[in-house]
Amino acid sequence: MNPEKVLVVGGAGFIGTNFSLSALARGCRVVVFDNLSRTGARDNLRQLEEAGGERLQSLLGDVADQAAVDALFDRHGDAEVIVHLAGQVAVTTSVAEPRADFEANLIGTFNLLEAMRYRQSPAALLYASTNKVYGELKGAAVETGDDGWRFRDHAHGIDETQPLDFLSPYGCSKGAADQYVLDYARIYGLRTVALRQSCVYGPYQFGIEDQGWVAWFVIAALLSLPITLYGDGKQVRDVLYVDDLIDLYWSVVKHADRAAGQAYNVGGGIHRMSLLQLIAILEGLLDRKIPVGFADPRPGDQKVFFCDTGKARRDLGWEARVTAADGVARLLAWARENKDRIAAVVSR
Repeated sequence: MNPEKVLVVGGAGFIGTNFSLSALARGCRVVVFDNLSRTGARDNLRQLEEAGGERLQSLLGDVADQAAVDALFDRHGDAEVIVHLAGQVAVTTSVAEPRADFEANLIGTFNLLEAMRYRQSPAALLYASTNKVYGELKGAAVETGDDGWRFRDHAHGIDETQPLDFLSPYGCSKGAADQYVLDYARIYGLRTVALRQSCVYGPYQFGIEDQGWVAWFVIAALLSLPITLYGDGKQVRDVLYVDDLIDLYWSVVKHADRAAGQAYNVGGGIHRMSLLQLIAILEGLLDRKIPVGFADPRPGDQKVFFCDTGKARRDLGWEARVTAADGVARLLAWARENKDRIAAVVSR
């Protein structure tokens, strides 16, 4: 049975927009809480309001503002599902502005958890954590091959037993928030779940060079903008098409009691590619050569990361299904249909 009311914190962002549209399609009432700071958020919100009509309510506010969060819960604390997607999302930005990163990611999450604890909320809270909580992947040896970097020993990828290693201010803020989410389930009995997400991409994503690399490459290639590869371009990631992620969210909602207090690695698993492989896919789809430049590797950039999603399969009956090539083709088709809108947003 679908929940009657869902609260999507950061609901005008890329994933928030996709989840909100999915919830509306299921007949839910949707409350979107967002500070509209992300690129494209205002445009996304307009589309949500058109799609949702009276079943969608949007509220402007910042998750780092305790008073705003308390006011939100005073009005909408009866939501049965809370999807927490708000926060600062780029490692590079966290290095340049660590205080803002700390407040958005850790303080913002703490404010939500405290609002739930104070009201003894029975809602299921899904927290969008990150694979960056594993930092440099200590003990996971890597080697290079013709198709890109690979793990020497972790044939199925990184599972949830990998030691945490909070590298970069972003890793610290997201990792600490991840641990608070798990601990509030253990200590206070909240139904909170940490989803350690890896390279999600899809429609409504206005990727930039520092975050959302698949969408950024698609947009840059379509608009003939310069693309820079930091490092050798053979870095490998598992890529997760957003429709698969939304399916996972609904699986968590369905199995919220079982998932409470758990962390899940959430990525494409077997669906992975290197930066150079994405360029090659786009060249095939666009039928032209895409020029790229190279620069030094960026701090904290893992040579390879892909998830072992076995725990999510066992507990939640979920696995990613959209292949990398199919997902990129879908995103490019959406970008072509919305080329003028994307160009306007990117140029702001």
